[in-house]
Amino acid sequence: MKPIDYTVMPCSSSDVFAAKLQKPAGLGDDWLEPTQRHYNVEEHRVWDHLYKRQMDILKGRACDQFFSGLKQLDFDAGGVPDFNKSNEILKSITGWTIVPVPMLIPDHVFFYHLANRRFPTGNFIRKPDQLDYIEEPDVFHDAFGHVPLLTDPAFAHYMEAYGKAGWKAIQYNHLKALSALYWYTVEFGLINSEAGLRIYGAGILSSAEESVFALEAKSPNRIHLNVDRVMRTDYKIDDLQQSYFVIDSFEELFKLTEERPFDNIYQNIGASFQYAPSATLDTDHIYTRGTQEYALRGGHASDANPV
Repeated sequence: MKPIDYTVMPCSSSDVFAAKLQKPAGLGDDWLEPTQRHYNVEEHRVWDHLYKRQMDILKGRACDQFFSGLKQLDFDAGGVPDFNKSNEILKSITGWTIVPVPMLIPDHVFFYHLANRRFPTGNFIRKPDQLDYIEEPDVFHDAFGHVPLLTDPAFAHYMEAYGKAGWKAIQYNHLKALSALYWYTVEFGLINSEAGLRIYGAGILSSAEESVFALEAKSPNRIHLNVDRVMRTDYKIDDLQQSYFVIDSFEELFKLTEERPFDNIYQNIGASFQYAPSATLDTDHIYTRGTQEYALRGGHASDANPV
């Protein structure tokens, strides 16, 4: 097989099952905006409010690598970080950079940037009345939640490998399966530590409610990561998770994905997910078998208590 040139964006035809997004006028195929936008005083205040709130909540809950990354990047200087300054530091550590995008971008464009060690970051911030939930990832979710861990070499390698895996997912028309892996690791993953389970997923790190729920609630399952199983597991994008998957280290995460031939997975899975978000299997290594009370009571839609 001809080696893949990851410096060339993968093609995504109309035959590939993926969301169709309308590209804003004036942008190239890479969807990048020329520069980071200028944030006003109110927007910087939103960042500062969210930053302080999360730092208070995440003490004793987030993994050590996250706090180390924040410190190295000097993210507590106040206001939305300057991408140029952050990139000088980040690139010197792991070779990654932050690049501004206007909105959620297509899968094949996202893979292209990750494979080349560029993390697409929303070039906007939520409004004061959206502090607890926003549909599209903004600069707080992306920069605060994702970027600090890109200072960790093993996690940085995993993210690059994930981006490169996108070429094969497109080839087999199984983007959703690969998205499930991203969801349950990069966005909502937990990691073992000497002090117990800790958070590394950006979707949890940037959420006040889920930062507590993911570790302390009785409702969700907590299961050790199995790549094949996770890629067959459905997920919810608009509520607290029913299951969280756990790793022992970022080195393990990289090894589990780098050494697993995805061709075998894609050739043996159907078009739809095999397991529900709440499922536990006989083959699972289960840390906590959740009650699923929160989901069974209707989740956010019913104002259920996240217990």
